[in-house]
Amino acid sequence: MYLVVEIKIRTRDLKLMAQRQNRIIAQVINDGSKFRQLLMALFTFLLAAMIMAQAALARGAPDSFADLTAKLLPAVVNISTTAVAKQRSGTPELPQFPPGSPFEEFFRDFFDRNRPQQNRKSTSLGSGFIIDKDGIIITNNHVIQGADEITVILQDNTNLKAKVIGRDPKTDLAVLKVKPGKDLPAVSLGNSDAIRVGDWVVAIGNPFGLGGTVTAGIVSARGRNINSGPYDDFIQTDASINRGNSGGPLFNMNGEVIGINTAIFSPSGGSIGIGFSIPSSTAKGIISQLRKYGKTRRGWLGVRIQKVTDEIAESLGLDNPTGALVASVTKGSPARKGSIKVGDVILTYNGRTVSEMQKLPRIVAETEIGIDVAVVVWRNGKKVTTSVRVGELDEKQAALPAGNDNEERTTKSKELAIAPLGVTVSRVDVGARKRYKLKDSVKGVVVVAVAPKGTAAEKGIKPGDVIVEVSQDEVTSPSEVKAKIVEANESGRKSILLLIESQSGLRFVALRIKKG
Repeated sequence: MYLVVEIKIRTRDLKLMAQRQNRIIAQVINDGSKFRQLLMALFTFLLAAMIMAQAALARGAPDSFADLTAKLLPAVVNISTTAVAKQRSGTPELPQFPPGSPFEEFFRDFFDRNRPQQNRKSTSLGSGFIIDKDGIIITNNHVIQGADEITVILQDNTNLKAKVIGRDPKTDLAVLKVKPGKDLPAVSLGNSDAIRVGDWVVAIGNPFGLGGTVTAGIVSARGRNINSGPYDDFIQTDASINRGNSGGPLFNMNGEVIGINTAIFSPSGGSIGIGFSIPSSTAKGIISQLRKYGKTRRGWLGVRIQKVTDEIAESLGLDNPTGALVASVTKGSPARKGSIKVGDVILTYNGRTVSEMQKLPRIVAETEIGIDVAVVVWRNGKKVTTSVRVGELDEKQAALPAGNDNEERTTKSKELAIAPLGVTVSRVDVGARKRYKLKDSVKGVVVVAVAPKGTAAEKGIKPGDVIVEVSQDEVTSPSEVKAKIVEANESGRKSILLLIESQSGLRFVALRIKKG
């Protein structure tokens, strides 16, 4: 049970308070002893005003969700999809027997019983919601993926055939269109950025095919990354979401859609109080593009990025591990044309702070294509601002984390042990290129051995990896690597930044300098 207390101060009471203050002020002119009373009256008036303001802004738990859901339910739909399974090829034919043979009837019955069924249909159920009275409906891509027929079922059980206007697998969104013959009830997309952890929310959908079902809860967390795609930024809620709720809306207390229910975390398939919704702030741009173009048009920068760890931040002179570290720049990309370099840490993009690596792909993707944006990077111990013209992302292009190379090899080249890092290195000569299958374009110093308990082993550096840069300076010989270590020691640094090239590409690694 919740107790809701509403404080009301009537206009008449406020007028009486004001009149009392006026009388006191008049008396103060003749009697200075009334000054204290004046102060107390003013304090009482201000306190009352503050209480009124807080009462207007604060929202307690509602007595009931009935009025809200009665208004919203007509705009939420059930979605039924049908996929037709095609007949398998290669069905054997009935053997030929002499007329009247006793085997003919036997084999005919056998083949009829075991012949693959033709045009078998499979169905699935999901949810959606209407955003336009003319019949525009939003749902999840996985709800309608592979469907041959899509049927939208309204709250009054009216069945309407739907066609796909556009869909986006990366954010799991799809836009459908029906021809209703009349105006449909619709809901609007709200501002998910304004939602706070702990705010009340309502989910409506079609769990387990039961039809319009309402559940309520709170926002449990924001900005969740569940590794479902490159643009994960989910709202987490404890409002019950089950199979069949996919594609349904998550409402705030104003009746605005602030999320599209998409996934649950559950070992059993049922709700355990951990559900995930696509924020409306993410969905708005995608839905607009799908309606306009039938596909998404995302911004593209053309960089391969990785996380800035504490050690990397310390080695670069950053106060905090923030931003996205550029591990490589695609040839001919907007980043290359905009003078973004390998080793830069992108701190802000188009005025938006890149607090962590995972945010950059989303920020870039949401940027309008063809405009010039300012990018602030950390380079050589200071901030540098450059301008980049945003390109259009191809499905094969992405800003992805740099990977690791787990392949081990051995070498007998001329070697130099770098004890503080726990590696042994040699020049990239003809023999090393052949032994480690290195491309002719690869330059640097090749790792030929890694001490099992050294700092390099802790970071996954393997024999065959090539050290391209040390402290953002190119190296071509083992002696240059050693000199960089000595320089870092003399300057009091506890770690050093290496640019490593492996079979999976370029990546930065910050290694602790072990005291010998």
